[in-house]
Amino acid sequence: MDSFLEIWETIREILKSKVTEVAYNVWLSPLEFVSFDNDTITLAISDFKRKIIQDKFSNLIEDACESAFGFPVSIRYVLPDEQPNFEDVPVKTPTEKKSAAHDYSYTFDNFIIGPSNRFAHAAALNVANNPGKAYNPLFIYGHSGLGKTHLLSAIMNEVKSQRPNEIIIYTSGEHFTNELIHYIKEHNTAAFHDKYRNCDVLLVDDIQFIANKESTQEEFFHTFEALKNAGKQIVLTSDRPPREMLRLEERLRTRFEGGLLTDIQPPTLETRMAIVKKKADELSVNLSDEVVSFIAENIKKNIRQLEGTVKKIKAYQEVEGSRPNIAVAKKAISDIVNDNPPTPVTIENIINEVARTFNVSPADLRSDKRNANISNARQVAIYIVHEVTSLSYKAIGVEFGNKHYSTIIYALNEINRKMEVNMQLKATIDDIIKNVNE
Repeated sequence: MDSFLEIWETIREILKSKVTEVAYNVWLSPLEFVSFDNDTITLAISDFKRKIIQDKFSNLIEDACESAFGFPVSIRYVLPDEQPNFEDVPVKTPTEKKSAAHDYSYTFDNFIIGPSNRFAHAAALNVANNPGKAYNPLFIYGHSGLGKTHLLSAIMNEVKSQRPNEIIIYTSGEHFTNELIHYIKEHNTAAFHDKYRNCDVLLVDDIQFIANKESTQEEFFHTFEALKNAGKQIVLTSDRPPREMLRLEERLRTRFEGGLLTDIQPPTLETRMAIVKKKADELSVNLSDEVVSFIAENIKKNIRQLEGTVKKIKAYQEVEGSRPNIAVAKKAISDIVNDNPPTPVTIENIINEVARTFNVSPADLRSDKRNANISNARQVAIYIVHEVTSLSYKAIGVEFGNKHYSTIIYALNEINRKMEVNMQLKATIDDIIKNVNE
């Protein structure tokens, strides 16, 4: 995989940690990496969003880029139309060898196996060795940075090695959507159909991106059906299982669930240490066991962040001549791990955020009103207070108009029950918790 694309993924992770989930998904996620040349990173974004990003997020993006590259860079924004047409873009696969020693492709050989990913790795390897015959589709899900893209790339590499004449398409849900829009604008959807419905292996990263796009879902459904009926292999990755894609069409959900679903969990400490050591070897960085342990103990949930930390240590070593010790490791992870304790979340913040989200007043949440919408919002507020503070049931009751502790327990049980069947409610609550913790 191209090293600059890897660094761009690191930048995206830094940005994701600095803003709310909503702000990231609406404004920063659509940014597309175009190129890096002469200390300038070029990003593509629509004209409308470019204005907002330059006004509100430009400093944040510059800081994230400097953290990832290890030195200041300039940002250039272009319109998507200023990029080459899709048919003019050369297809780069992860099997292409790079000249730089620190560039490497994602393969099964350099995938670190642990208890958290063993089954997903075995399923992916089986698919790579028997495309169209083992598990079809294979659906791999898990949080960002746990190795889904690595496995997807490894499948591509293995199939390409064993079957060099087969047509492999590696894309993302976002790119599939943008490409469809391009072909529609060009009045040439027949070429789009011909491309996607006649491949031997289709690999789609972040398929959840299509869940709220009706035309894209329609197109992907027919692509899926054509490939499946022809015995061609389909592999999809997502940050969540199909049942939690709230706006995914039912016919697509059932087809995604009709193959093999496997998740990837955060790696264990031993696996994290092995990942750090492997990346350090790839980059020719000599890390002591003490430094390896320090990194692995402080970054627990994201493999990409582990690898990004090693890259930053190498950058400090090359640019500043810094020896890779604990002090340098602390500096490298400073954008990921915050040593300062978070500002205490107040009850007032939670109540105000819940009131805003559910379009009721803070006074309503503390009242005895029993309207359905107010009662539901009050239960959500009680649940969030219980989740993010250390208050007892009795203390929480006092905050909500001296409610009895049994009322608080009832509210918690109700919200837990509702979230089991209402993923939209769960997503809303998760978003509120993230907002009040900012």
